[in-house]
Amino acid sequence: MDAKREVAAQIARRLREAGFQAYFVGGCVRDLVMGREPADYDLATDATPQQVVGLFPESLTVGAQFGVVLVPRADGNVEVATFRSDGRYADGRHPAEVRYAKTAREDVRRRDFTINGLLLDPGTDEVLDHVGGQADIRARRVRTIGDPFERFSEDRLRMLRAVRFAARFDFTLDPATLEAIKKLAPAIADVSAERVRDEILKILTEGRARRGFELLDRCDLLKEVLPEIKALQGVAQPPEFHPEGDVWTHTLMMLEGLGAGVSATLALGVLLHDVGKPPTFTVRERIRFDNHVEVGARMAEEICRRLRLPTKDTERVFELVNNHLRFKDFPKMRRSTELRFIRMPGFEEHLELHRLDCLSSHGKLDNYELARKMLAETPPEEVKPAPLVTGHDLIRAGYKPGPRFKQILRAVEDAQLEGKLHSRDEAMSMVAKQFPAGATS
Repeated sequence: MDAKREVAAQIARRLREAGFQAYFVGGCVRDLVMGREPADYDLATDATPQQVVGLFPESLTVGAQFGVVLVPRADGNVEVATFRSDGRYADGRHPAEVRYAKTAREDVRRRDFTINGLLLDPGTDEVLDHVGGQADIRARRVRTIGDPFERFSEDRLRMLRAVRFAARFDFTLDPATLEAIKKLAPAIADVSAERVRDEILKILTEGRARRGFELLDRCDLLKEVLPEIKALQGVAQPPEFHPEGDVWTHTLMMLEGLGAGVSATLALGVLLHDVGKPPTFTVRERIRFDNHVEVGARMAEEICRRLRLPTKDTERVFELVNNHLRFKDFPKMRRSTELRFIRMPGFEEHLELHRLDCLSSHGKLDNYELARKMLAETPPEEVKPAPLVTGHDLIRAGYKPGPRFKQILRAVEDAQLEGKLHSRDEAMSMVAKQFPAGATS
């Protein structure tokens, strides 16, 4: 038994010794039934939050108003939830009142999907199934517990979660569940940007991003959460460069190449790299997308801000989109430009985006291999060497601080990166010749 499961089992035993019911519940049971390793273990019990805290005084009561207590442990915190039978949901996320229930059967009836409504007795390993979850796992189907319109009206985010689970496990959506999502899709606008963002990022990074976005589109959710991606559909591309088809098809093929655990920034970079093509589409002799990179980078930045992505991640996605076509010029770059390119923060992500871009279009990886080889073979001290000249050196040589300093230091670094300068003396000599101290430009 792994450490996390043992810790949760110990908490369950303590609850049972005190006369309470306690079961593993939710995703951990689903994963165990499917032969997967759960990321964590949650418990359901008839003990109230106060009674749980009485048994585990170290508990964190961050969700106690909804019957949830967190029991901290070194091997992983365990969420302990009191059996509930929720009333009306006033805000589309939280129940207006929390009513504690006496039985596990009542508790699972208020949960989202049958595959997440299973219980497991940690003492006997018996699975308790009051909602038909095991049959749905065997049928590879995502189905709501009870009326899908009620479940989605209680928490509209469940519509995105349905898509995510169907994509992650390669399941289908139950017809009634699919119909309800399509009818209620506009209501996803009521969900906070942060919660929508988290589900989108999970869809992108759990290993089946293409399937996830195809399902988002089929459920009519794509046009609600990411209309700029919906706009990629039907936008033709020059066949000599993109034999695969329109921008949507190209993007789906790139999403298919994203493995499980990929970074959120790379995944968003892939998703948004061509988002500037629809607004820049023109036909002059052939199909053109003038300035689509610049337009797309600004759009990607706006989308990331709309989704409340952290600033640092937003900047990375902007750079990924803004630089994704630079690889075509790699063989023609001066060495100084090449080195500055490969030392960009997160260059491995730029490289991987370019690889997926090529494989999903013309299939040529020549420039990718050149850049990858240079990155692998160039020592860090050559990629970003210590500067030969600093601003203090220029001041001591009689130069006045100002915008000209940047031009001088850039010229010195270029010559250094290209192997033309090797010492401070050589660098200062070059400065004196190319940028006389008395000159102003």
